[in-house]
Amino acid sequence: MPNIKSAEKRVLVTKTKAMKNKMVKSNLKTYIKKAEAAIEANDANKTDAVRLAIKKIDQCCAKGIIAKNTAARRKSALALKLNKVG
Repeated sequence: MPNIKSAEKRVLVTKTKAMKNKMVKSNLKTYIKKAEAAIEANDANKTDAVRLAIKKIDQCCAKGIIAKNTAARRKSALALKLNKVG
């Protein structure tokens, strides 16, 4: 436990930010899973699901929650899956 008051505040701020980042990452994973499920089921709205997932990936990248290359890799994987189905 920190002895300095500013260090105690930093611990609280770090914990809050980590919880928010975890929530956003979890939400992102949910959108990616929904898109993948739509692709596998060959739903009519699979392109919309993929488009929404890519939008969420871009938002996470812009906020700095995931790295730029990670975002590119995930978007590419979704696009490849979508293109394989046709």
